[in-house]
Amino acid sequence: MPEFGALALLPIVVILIVAVATRRTLFALFCGTVAGALILGGWGGFDVWVEYTGKALSNETAQWLLLIVALFGILMMLFEKSGIVTDFANWAERFVTSRRKSLVLTFLLSVVLFVDDYLNVLTTGTSMKQVTDRYRVPRTQLGAIMKMTAAPIAVLIPVSTWALFFSGLFEAQGVTVGGTGFGAYLQAIPFIFFGWAALAVALLMSIGWLPKLGVIKRDTIRAERDGDVFPVGTTDDERRAEGAALLAELRSDDPDGSTAQRVATALATSTDASTEAGRKPQPWGFLIAMAVLVGVTIATNANVVAGTAASLAVTIVIVLVQRRLRIREVLDAALEGIESMLFVMILTVLAFMVQEMNITLQLAEFVIQVTEPVLTPALLPAIVFAVCGIYAYATGSFWDLAAVITPVVLPLALALGADPILAGAAVFSGAALGSTTCLYGDGIILASRSIGIKPINLMLAILPYAGIAAGLSFVLYLVTGFVTA
Repeated sequence: MPEFGALALLPIVVILIVAVATRRTLFALFCGTVAGALILGGWGGFDVWVEYTGKALSNETAQWLLLIVALFGILMMLFEKSGIVTDFANWAERFVTSRRKSLVLTFLLSVVLFVDDYLNVLTTGTSMKQVTDRYRVPRTQLGAIMKMTAAPIAVLIPVSTWALFFSGLFEAQGVTVGGTGFGAYLQAIPFIFFGWAALAVALLMSIGWLPKLGVIKRDTIRAERDGDVFPVGTTDDERRAEGAALLAELRSDDPDGSTAQRVATALATSTDASTEAGRKPQPWGFLIAMAVLVGVTIATNANVVAGTAASLAVTIVIVLVQRRLRIREVLDAALEGIESMLFVMILTVLAFMVQEMNITLQLAEFVIQVTEPVLTPALLPAIVFAVCGIYAYATGSFWDLAAVITPVVLPLALALGADPILAGAAVFSGAALGSTTCLYGDGIILASRSIGIKPINLMLAILPYAGIAAGLSFVLYLVTGFVTA
């Protein structure tokens, strides 16, 4: 039994309780790191906390993510200050003539951006929020469709960053088809049930064939009544940062809150500034920047940093040549963009501190030892999916989870006489489930930032729909496990 036993669960429990009780993700993560530091260091907990801060900052994945966040912060601020994204939204309005079409376009854009889930949520959220705002789609619904598509599509398309990483895990354990782990991954794709189920749920959400549940139902009622697309509790500063100051101003003059018609007019006016002088909206600046972003990312073997940097360089050239901004304004926008991402950066560091503490506390080993006694060839896929999904949701570890658990699960499957490819698919499904739902996972953090809401609001909106996909996946793993046993 691992040294710390069930005590290893305490930081995760603290994070979840504090997050739900206070709706403050940053404070919840901080409390979780303090709990972990006290378990590991006792009275020397402060020194341990400082030590793990250093470990988080020296983590290569964390450094990579912080760089992406900073570059995207600059890019998003340039889009906003120059009016490029507003032009795109106005242009897209010609083709999007209803609420349903705006949501279907969101889903399709998320599918097209399969190459990486970070790229997916940042690009889709930035480009679509002004379009969906016009049709009073709550930001929580926009974010839910994005997140229910981003990781699932990335885990199903074999040329994404997720697929390339997971293929390597197969090959490292000697599970190959045609001599390669990539061949094994291709055979696993039909069995990554959460990916397929989540995509189906996202599609049904976008075309309106799935009932609105929980947070999204509540937010939709308020959005349709008042025109307020933001979650309850959104501050004036947060609205202003998202260009919604006019909404707050209207409400201050209308205490009964029945501002729907005037808000709709105001939103249309505020996002239509580019046409005030009779100029037609030009989408090409945004489309070129996005094409460069996706194209360079694919051309450099899914290097999102290279793609983002190239897109940023092209965007700077566009805004200067078109005289949208002066050089000084570009520099100011760059600083504002980095500043706008400080919350995400701090959140990222704290999340990686929790992951490092979980490794030291041997949380994964504890979970595996607790579940091993009930494993049989028939039950293995379903139990692996459930354990990985819960672990990923609780810890914010997705690729890390797969890297730690796959070397345990695949040999175990072989020893039990179970299909190792099916067992691997269950691991990958669990990782995708965690990425889709985890409050302090990088996917939720980046997605919530791109649409201007808090991570806790986005997580609560997603959970009912992810629960449907997860429940269906669990049943499918049970059935498949018994059929193949």
